[in-house]
Amino acid sequence: METVTPRRYAILTEGLLVGTHGKTAHGVLRYRDDAVAVVIDSDYAGKRVDEVVPWLGSRAPIVATLEEAMQYAPNALLVGVATSGGKMPPSMRPTVLAAIDKGLEIVNGLHECLRDDPEFVKRAQRSGSRLWDVRVPPDDIPLFSGAAYNVPSQVVLAIGSDCAVGKMTAMLEVERAAKEEGARIEFVATGQTGILIAGKGIAVDRVISDFVTGAAEQLVLDAAKTADVVFVEGQGSIFHPAYAPVTFGLLYGSAPDALVLCHRVGKTHIAGFDNVALPDLAQLIRDHEALLDRVKPAKVIAIALDTSALSDADARAAIAQTAKETGLPVDDPVRNGGLGLWRAIENGVRTTPKALALAASR
Repeated sequence: METVTPRRYAILTEGLLVGTHGKTAHGVLRYRDDAVAVVIDSDYAGKRVDEVVPWLGSRAPIVATLEEAMQYAPNALLVGVATSGGKMPPSMRPTVLAAIDKGLEIVNGLHECLRDDPEFVKRAQRSGSRLWDVRVPPDDIPLFSGAAYNVPSQVVLAIGSDCAVGKMTAMLEVERAAKEEGARIEFVATGQTGILIAGKGIAVDRVISDFVTGAAEQLVLDAAKTADVVFVEGQGSIFHPAYAPVTFGLLYGSAPDALVLCHRVGKTHIAGFDNVALPDLAQLIRDHEALLDRVKPAKVIAIALDTSALSDADARAAIAQTAKETGLPVDDPVRNGGLGLWRAIENGVRTTPKALALAASR
């Protein structure tokens, strides 16, 4: 049997460790920190990750160059950024080439694929470096069939007011809390960062549009084989002018029984589109439920708030106010841990149409 060497990452974020463009690095640092040797970002060299982005909880060192990173014995370089349009920043290219020459595996979650770049490919063939484009989907995705309607598991989809409001993070925090309670849960990764954390999944934003619902369905069917509750990572927003199509693909393809709404406190417009104002959360909930009502009804059963910009007192007030306005359980699973939201979800899925039908048949 072939022995597989675990990846030990040097994560390249050059200038983008802080902020939403660093979210690929953020996900791996928070949920797969055991696989991280070092971060390369000259803006923060000499510090640890927890000194720059405290909520990640990672003590990985930050260095300025690949040469310094090699002192920590990485065997893979992760391009740890998610840029608009998925293009590799030109400033990163020399480091990626140098890592290829050293024989490191290059792991890339951008839309711009390593395998399509002749220079990367040529240098990798010479050094023996492996190039892994995480976003490239499998070739055999079928059309949506409706089989996901009949899985016995409860399917919970994260939805968001916008991109980068914590859909993946909320599901992972709740999954962790649920598993600590002994629940049979599986997180379904639908984006590149989630795949790097979970070790499997499909980046649905790379799938041909006709097959996005089929990809989501296949992920749910696979997860439902071993899980009582399936947590599906959401993508985009129904109001996002650029990314709404993938959001709709997940809404219909994952065939959710329940929804968890994710929102960043204070957000009023779609990022990058000041002409697209967001409705209040109560209306946002109604809009999502109305979209599903004629296909497979699903209710929002909890709200995950990102209160990272607030003090503890202001966060508590925001959580309480949102609960009052919507009548739903609300929490920040990063600030307070995922157990509170798991309890809300656990209670919520007991009253879905599928749960009630299963109970009546016994």
